[in-house]
Amino acid sequence: MQPAFTALFMLLFVLLCFLGILANGFIVLVLSREWRRLGRLLPSDMILMSLGASRFCLQWIGMVYNFYSFFHPGEFSKGPAQELFGLQWEFLNSATFWFGTWLSVLFCMKIANLTHPTFLWLKWRFPRSVPWLLLGSLLISTVVSLLFFWGNYAVNQGFFIREVYENMTYMERVNMIEIHYFLPLKLVTLSIPCSVFLVATSLLIHSLRRHTRKMRQSAHSLQDASTEAHTRALKSLIFFLILYILSFMSLIIDTVGFFLSENDWFWPWQIVTYLCTSLHPFILILSNLRFREVLRPLLLFARGFWLV
Repeated sequence: MQPAFTALFMLLFVLLCFLGILANGFIVLVLSREWRRLGRLLPSDMILMSLGASRFCLQWIGMVYNFYSFFHPGEFSKGPAQELFGLQWEFLNSATFWFGTWLSVLFCMKIANLTHPTFLWLKWRFPRSVPWLLLGSLLISTVVSLLFFWGNYAVNQGFFIREVYENMTYMERVNMIEIHYFLPLKLVTLSIPCSVFLVATSLLIHSLRRHTRKMRQSAHSLQDASTEAHTRALKSLIFFLILYILSFMSLIIDTVGFFLSENDWFWPWQIVTYLCTSLHPFILILSNLRFREVLRPLLLFARGFWLV
């Protein structure tokens, strides 16, 4: 790829990350103010705040991680930087996936109109369990990040079965460990929250579609606004579903090492990887009345400052 195109995609990646940092930081600040004012947070706000904080940190770590590996590939691949950055990156990725999953489950419990006894029991029980689920997600993410840290450390130190690797080059050894250790570990640790997310989102989309269809068939003018609201919610859910699956697939492919820093498509691929963490917070802000009320005067102030 030409240097000009590389610079262009690098700039787009930075802009995308900064937009995500601003949006996630905005969510965290608004909810922190709410927490300080009321002394408590609703279960949905706990999840939103945790998700916003993990994404905020993930994008800062991701930018430093990518730029360091791109401009210092040799030093990065064989030094302690890869292990330290990888420890933080894997922890934040795992936590972000789990928090996004609990958000979809909470929305499903609150909005879906299902009457199965198991669903009704979960609907009653889930909000009370949110703090423990968040703590459990952090614990799982810590274990996952330590497993990846041990793998990176073992590769760099050559701790894996020396009889197998003594006739291999460094890159051959790395590729083998990526296929036989990192890829299965990534599949297992991300497939569990992804499966829960898919089930919850599918139930919610099915419930919204059925409810919207019934309201349209009734053809009452008083229900037009409610129908439009359900339609917007349905579109937002589908968009979130696409972004979540795209993020899952990008992390799995990234584990195999198809798009290393020496690859011409490294920066376009990083844009794809960080789309969900950068775009989804804007969906959350625009679909939440409290966020919109705080955002509106800020936009008016920024517009007035820009015009001056």
